[in-house]
Amino acid sequence: MKFKIVLIPGDGIGPEQMNASRSILRILPELYGFDVEYLEVEAGDGCKARRGVALPDETLNALKESHACLKGPVGETAAEVIVRIRQMFDLYANVRPIKSYPTPIPPLKKDVDFVIVRENTEDVYRGLEFKPTPDIAVCFRIISRRACERIVKYGFNLARRRRGKVTVVHKSNVMKISDGLFAEVSKSIAREYPDVSFEEMYVDAAAYHMIMNPRRFDVLVTTNMFGDILSDEAAALTGSLGLAPSANIGETFALFEPVHGCAPDIAGKSIANPCSLILSASMMFMWLGEKYGVEEAMKAGTILEKAVVQTLNESVATPDIGGRYTTGEVAEAIASKLRGVA
Repeated sequence: MKFKIVLIPGDGIGPEQMNASRSILRILPELYGFDVEYLEVEAGDGCKARRGVALPDETLNALKESHACLKGPVGETAAEVIVRIRQMFDLYANVRPIKSYPTPIPPLKKDVDFVIVRENTEDVYRGLEFKPTPDIAVCFRIISRRACERIVKYGFNLARRRRGKVTVVHKSNVMKISDGLFAEVSKSIAREYPDVSFEEMYVDAAAYHMIMNPRRFDVLVTTNMFGDILSDEAAALTGSLGLAPSANIGETFALFEPVHGCAPDIAGKSIANPCSLILSASMMFMWLGEKYGVEEAMKAGTILEKAVVQTLNESVATPDIGGRYTTGEVAEAIASKLRGVA
């Protein structure tokens, strides 16, 4: 089969990351023998400034006709772009791996390897806000049984493929109804997975233990806003958000993107870390391979992550992690590793 993949460069450092990664996106299918058709479209702040809309109809149509999307970060229009895409395509699982890599400046914690699985379609991110008076603002937090069930099951199934432990994170001692439902569903589903270790943790305690003893975690499952905050905190353990990829996964479509924002303060300086986008591409190829039974794509994704590790191990890195190389030089070094192992 031929995979149709949409590319969205985004804003700020996004186009630099995407441009630097093009050779990798091109050579991987060639090296491992599977077909990919790329289509580049636009979305984000720049798109809105030019066209008056952050997410044009042709971009949405391209997404509807594709298998996956690799997206760079966007700026102030994030809610109009990624949040809308998540909800339109029901990308209910936000998956954020947290790994420590061999960087010139050692990461805050070594040997970290866990995954945050975040419900991706509801909570306060539904944007249901209003002001009943000029001095009062109200935001509805939506937590549904259906969304809880499928994200918790996703986390348990992922744990079965990893080290077999799930930590469900919530704050049911304060939000007794909304997080109470999430906790109730989690405990019910945990009984269906007797082979997986299960624990609950309040979100403030999870934030503490994530810094003090991150090795205790394997798969954390939580609600939308908590997952967003915890995953950025966790990325600090690896030394930089520039090493943090993520996936937004639905039943038939998935979007992959860096965790970080568009970093306008360093845009155009050629110092942005391309690894977050490249590692997102690695996740994308592994997901495509698993979803559609294409072993070559799975192998390509696995080898791509190994090439990133080998490159960082040689201290070929951008300044955010103690290196002296440009965005393009790091990406080209990774591409050279791929050519060497194929």
